[in-house]
Amino acid sequence: MKNKNWIIWVVVAVVIVVIGWFSFGHSSQTSSKTVTVGVVGQTSQDEAIWKEIAKVAKDKYGVTVKLKNFSDYNQPNKALQNGDVDLNAFQHQAFLDAWNKANKGTLVSIGKTFITPIHLYSKKVTDVKDLPDGATIAVPNDASNESRALFLLKNAGLITLKTSAGSLATVKDIQDNPKNLKIKEVAAEQTARTLDDVDAAVVNTNYAVAAKLPDSKIIYTEPVNKDSEQWINLIAAKKSDANKEAYKDVVKAYHTSQVKKVIQKEYGNKEIPAWDLKLK
Repeated sequence: MKNKNWIIWVVVAVVIVVIGWFSFGHSSQTSSKTVTVGVVGQTSQDEAIWKEIAKVAKDKYGVTVKLKNFSDYNQPNKALQNGDVDLNAFQHQAFLDAWNKANKGTLVSIGKTFITPIHLYSKKVTDVKDLPDGATIAVPNDASNESRALFLLKNAGLITLKTSAGSLATVKDIQDNPKNLKIKEVAAEQTARTLDDVDAAVVNTNYAVAAKLPDSKIIYTEPVNKDSEQWINLIAAKKSDANKEAYKDVVKAYHTSQVKKVIQKEYGNKEIPAWDLKLK
């Protein structure tokens, strides 16, 4: 009788463990396979790219990718740091470094995505050399994108920067300004809207696409070379989560030939896949 009771209790214990696994362990495993990614200002082109990423992630790795769209660059890193999203994909390394420094953040890159050469647009002149003395040029006002815009103006031959400027230049680092250009600092998402009121504006590609700025209004394009490493966009995670398998799977889903083809189809040469890019 004792042996029979012992066997019954063993069977009951096994049943409880199995039920517990399905009720808790299995559901936890399933929920961990859903990854929410914060993005900014989604265009139809971006939606097509992420649709392909989500398809690859689901088909190949069993990961469900969901997007949370933000209206500007100030929000998605806060959301990631606070745990409101699992990953984000909207920024380059310079922006991430600046944000971590300013906010004591613990966000890290877990994979490169693309690089988007930024452009100087104008509705008033067709060549950068034709910008008049005293011209007003709008640039993004966040630290990393403002620096990038100033380096673009430097490469265009419009200004020179102090050698001490480093990777985060500000208007105070302008050394020579032979045309006495006036630099107007505005929010990145507003740069395209200023073009009716300024002589030229440095506009990030996603905002240029959203504003439907034609290529005919581009008067200078940022060169892509070995100095461009800091401008490569990335997928970010909290440092404590950087090795999560599902997050790595999202990166692997991004780094595929299928996704590269969609990027090239949607953006042509405006957006360059960078995970295997050789910079010279």
